[in-house]
Amino acid sequence: MTPAVLTGALVRLRELREEDLDRLVAWWNDPATAVRQVTGPAHPRPAAEVAAMFWTWSQNAGCNLGLSVVTRDEGELVGHVTLYGADPKDRCATLAVLVGAPHQGRGLGTDAVRTLVDHGFTELGLHRIELTVNGDNAPALAAYRRAGFTEEGRRREAVFRHGRWHDHVQMGILDREHRERPERR
Repeated sequence: MTPAVLTGALVRLRELREEDLDRLVAWWNDPATAVRQVTGPAHPRPAAEVAAMFWTWSQNAGCNLGLSVVTRDEGELVGHVTLYGADPKDRCATLAVLVGAPHQGRGLGTDAVRTLVDHGFTELGLHRIELTVNGDNAPALAAYRRAGFTEEGRRREAVFRHGRWHDHVQMGILDREHRERPERR
């Protein structure tokens, strides 16, 4: 059972609410947000389709978990995080995070990732959490490294954006690596 709210140092992770959708959809369709964080095509999609996607991600059944990210003090919506695709045998989930452009660069995404990763290992019993990030997204790469992720591979020139080829970087963290992190002791 997932607690109603997971609390980090800077953020709280809570259930998706209807009132979150307008901002989440706007950020998903905002080039300043999407081009850095979305690893697939970064083109606008109909609002209803994007809202339905967030609802699907936020069903919170089994080890699949999607939560809105809000600031710890004010409760201001800043993004959304998701763990998905885990199965009982392998206990490996994929992490996805979206932080609205106005809220990037403040450590909120790093704290949200750390909070969700901790929950994934300590409460959901996951063994591994992985992600894919655009190779030209230096702030995200740094944030994931701060959260304990290790670069495991690189799909060279896998994405064509703005007239150039960019890499996809595969990153992961294992339960034992998470337990050994200094801030966990």
